[in-house]
Amino acid sequence: MGRYTFNLPDIGEGIAEAEIVDWHVKVGDTVDEDDRLADMMTDKATVEMESPVAGKVVEIAGEIGDTIAIGSMLVVIETEGEVEVEEVADVEPAPAPKADEVEERIEVETSDASDADDAIAADPEPAPAPAPTPAPQPAPEPTNQTKVLASPAVRARAKDLGVDLGQVKPAEDGRIRHGDLDAFLSYNGGYSAGKARADEEKKVIGMRRRIAENMSASKRNIPHFTYVEEVDVTAMEELRAQLNANKGDKPKLTMLPLLISAICQTIPDFPMINARYDDEGGVVTRHGSVHLGMATQTDAGLMVPVIKDAQSKNLWQLANEILRLAEAARDGKAKSDELSGSTLTITSLGPLGGVATTPVINRPEVAIIGPNRIVERPMFVKGPDGTERIEKRKLMNISISCDHRVVDGWDAASFIQQLKRLIEAPANILAS
Repeated sequence: MGRYTFNLPDIGEGIAEAEIVDWHVKVGDTVDEDDRLADMMTDKATVEMESPVAGKVVEIAGEIGDTIAIGSMLVVIETEGEVEVEEVADVEPAPAPKADEVEERIEVETSDASDADDAIAADPEPAPAPAPTPAPQPAPEPTNQTKVLASPAVRARAKDLGVDLGQVKPAEDGRIRHGDLDAFLSYNGGYSAGKARADEEKKVIGMRRRIAENMSASKRNIPHFTYVEEVDVTAMEELRAQLNANKGDKPKLTMLPLLISAICQTIPDFPMINARYDDEGGVVTRHGSVHLGMATQTDAGLMVPVIKDAQSKNLWQLANEILRLAEAARDGKAKSDELSGSTLTITSLGPLGGVATTPVINRPEVAIIGPNRIVERPMFVKGPDGTERIEKRKLMNISISCDHRVVDGWDAASFIQQLKRLIEAPANILAS
């Protein structure tokens, strides 16, 4: 018999540690070669760890939510044959991350003290036997009255409905009956407070922990400001409908490819928007290419796949990339390089977008753009002859949050105003 120690391999450039987000084995399990052992999450992606040997699991590194350093033991497997020592440690620990790659971590702590611990910490002397107490009455209810008269059946029903019997007025002789309870429910619109849901503690791990850390670091380190402007998207929606009517086998266009194209055409005049800020070095890098992060909601939480070189793609190519990346993110199949390197992020909740949003910047970027819900409203519109008339128009607010250390309010407002002019005359998006 021998023991094989499977060390956590180097799973990405610059990665020093990874978090255990799921175990597929436990101590005592028998595994075959290539069986899944655990899922490990880095800052960029989730990676499946597979067993290089067959045998029996005799030791695992920790619990879900624990962080393991690259090169340290993940699983120990007892094998039939002897295992060479050289085979055990075949992974060199990853170099320590640079200072500008280290973010302050949020430690999510839960109390270690249980009710049993509290009992142990109490006076060790045995307490005297308690005096006999009367048997409890059925389902006593809180009340402002000195006493509530009701049968056990009425009390049980009221308890199930979450009704305080002290609020129910009896019709006769001071005793609450089912009819009185029915009248109370009818008068209060079928009132039922319902049963309180039990408290639940859930450890913050995996993607949710990454989101918590990144959002906290962003709000802690970046002085945000948000600018919101209303845009008339009637013409853009008409253009989109025309393009979809003749799309052939191309994917259906949503508003997003048109908006992304308009953003990419506006960026060259506002390079400070498409930038990343190195806090430690005090250096702002203004990027020539637009690597657009696309905030995507998944079952695991918010992910940001990146459309690389968005400025070089046409509407149909953008539509294809949006579909491909969103699907990969939701299926957990997005590659590490598809989840990193963004220079600007767009976040949209679609029909849930609300009137206005104040998006949180995807650090180390310096800006994030949030289109909001499209609504129809009457507006005064000037006709060709100069006279004004009222028309039904499709309107949308666009939000932009910026890092005030890098972007001035004037810059953000000017960028959105130029973007607005392009959106409201969308033929220019296709002309460029």
